[in-house]
This record gives sequence, C-alpha cells and structure tokens, in this order.
Amino acid sequence: MPPRSPYVVILTAAQRSQLETITRRSSAPYRTVLRARIVLAAADGESNTDIARALGINADTARKWRKRFCSKGIDGLTELPRSGRPRIFTAEQVAEVKALACELPSVSGLPLARWSCPGLAREVTARGIAEQISASSVRRILSRDAIKPWQHRSWIFPRDPYFALKAARVLDLYARIWDGEPLGADDYVLSVDEKPGVQARHRICRSLPPTARRAMRVESEYRRGGTLAYFAAYDVHRAHVIGRCEPSTGIERFSRLTAQVMTTEPYASARRVFWIVDNGASHRNWAAAARLNDAYPNAHMVHLPVHASWLNQVEVYFSVVQRKALCPDDFADLATVADRLLTFQQHYNNTARPFDWTFTRDDLNQLLHRLGRHDLHAPRPLAA
Repeated sequence: MPPRSPYVVILTAAQRSQLETITRRSSAPYRTVLRARIVLAAADGESNTDIARALGINADTARKWRKRFCSKGIDGLTELPRSGRPRIFTAEQVAEVKALACELPSVSGLPLARWSCPGLAREVTARGIAEQISASSVRRILSRDAIKPWQHRSWIFPRDPYFALKAARVLDLYARIWDGEPLGADDYVLSVDEKPGVQARHRICRSLPPTARRAMRVESEYRRGGTLAYFAAYDVHRAHVIGRCEPSTGIERFSRLTAQVMTTEPYASARRVFWIVDNGASHRNWAAAARLNDAYPNAHMVHLPVHASWLNQVEVYFSVVQRKALCPDDFADLATVADRLLTFQQHYNNTARPFDWTFTRDDLNQLLHRLGRHDLHAPRPLAA
C-alpha cells in the first residue's frame, strides 16, 4: 500500500468544472492539460504513484503539482516567473555599440575600410562604452537588428536631374501608357540593348556530365576563340525576342538590328514601335533617336536615364541567356557561340511569357525619396 500524500486535494464544483474544461480544450497547451488531469486524479483519491502510472509521468511530477494546487489553487498550475541570466550590458551600452557599428571606421580615425566584430569589441573598450566585451557578444547585439557592418553593397547615386521623368516614361510604357493615354493594339514596346564581349572559350578537356553524387565537371583551362556581341530587341508585352550576332558593337551594327526588326511584322505595319534603350554608344542621345525615326517613321526611341539599365527588361533576358545558354561555356569557335545564342533565342520564344514587372511610378517615387535622404542638397523630382 503506497503512502498517502499529506496534501489532500478537495475541489469545489467551480474548480472541478474549470479543470475539466481545460482537459477538453483542444487548443490548450499539453502541459496545462496534464497538470489539470493530475489535480483531478488527486481529488478522486488517487495516490501520486497511481497518477504517475496512469499518465505516464514521474511520481515527482505528480507530487509537485498536487502540492502547488494545495498551496495556490488553480493559479498555482501556471509557470512561475523565471529570472533568467542577469544582463551584462545596459540598454544604453547596447545602443552605443549599435551606433558605433553604424559609423564608418574612418570617423574613429582607424585605417579600416569596414568594421569586424573583433575590431568593434576593441573600439568599444577603447571608448569606455564597456569595460570588457567579446567579439561574440558584439555579434549577438548586432544580430538583433540585422546590422552587418562587415558586409557592403555597391550602388550608383542617380545624378540626372531628369531621372524621375525619364524613368517614369519607361515605366508607363511597361504599363501600356504613353503621354497619359493607353497604348493601342497596334502599338508595341521593345526593350533593346547589346551584350558585348561574349567569349568563345574552348575547354582543353571536354566537360563531364553529372552522375549520381557528382556534379557536372568543367575543365578550368581553356583556349580563347575571340568575342562577339549579341544584339537583342525584347518585345515587352509579347515576350518575343529578335536578335543577331555581330563582331562588335557600333552604330552601323545596331542599325542592322533596327532594320531586321522594323522590316518584320507586326512592327513594319505597326502604328508605333517604342524602342527603350540605355545610353550606350551605339544608340546614344537625340542623334540616335532622329536616325531611327528618319529611317522608320513609326519607330520612336525612348532613352533611359544614365545608370538605369536595371529598368531595361532586356537585361533580364540577358541574365536568362547567361545562366541557361552560356554558363558553363565550352565553344569551339565564334560560329558555335552564335549558333547557341540564336538557337536559344528560338527556344525561348517558343515557351516564354512576359516578365511579371511590378516596379511602378509609386515604387520609383519611394526609391528616390529614400535616396534623397543621403544627399539633402540634391533633391530628386517625383515621377508625377
């Protein structure tokens, strides 16, 4: 006969009803349901050993929650507050460490290009922010706000005073709008550029295909077979590409692409064909626009702002070409490269859909507003 517990559980009708409700509640945490069952079994006269056997727990667990209920009632079934490890650094010290990490090291007179956690730890102690701090503690403090001063990204600040207006025209064309009016069914938008310097690199040893538990193997040494330029006009709304390969870039070679496109239907008989281009030498400034319009009156060249090729959708197509057709590369000569590019172009046209372009005028305004905070003396006009 197991010894009886000195803690006898006697439940009121309200307490029993509350505990039984907890055991039936599907959303209640398991530990809460378990504690309620222990108390109900104890109220029915079960010993701690019998309760432990029935519920598959340790007898000490049953003894703990029986005692807790007898001393504090149902409120005793909740977790007690835990103190945890005491703070080593105050909130002010943590804030100063984060502020230091958001400064360039040159502000502190250090010959460093960027901070590291050990460097920050040394500077924190040197400034007297904390008597002692480890690099791992600095990393934990910075990780709470995802601050990573040892990383950096390159960017180009837009300096064109008409950046917003020029970029907004292109974004409107992507949305099939021109001068505030919707484009017609016989209006087309082409995103055009060239991909220069495509190399014909011939691997000294042939590449090995992938097998089980082994990736494709590509010889690192190669022989150079020259370079060519790939010109492409991407129809934004039809996801159709017309391209050609040339020995290099230049006005004359770009003109051959315009002739190839503008003598092909539906562009030859279209009402308007908008050519979105960047500021490359082959199609720069008003002279290129006039040259295109003189040759084909229904063709209109629209220039992007300087340093805004990221708004040119053909660059997305070029990234697809690079990833799927040119990398890894192993071409015997330039003719093989040209054949790969044009064959992939046809393959792409058979399966492609328009890019899901979501960057709008509003996104452009928000971007320029954020950039304006970095240079208060050079406000950017909105794309209104």
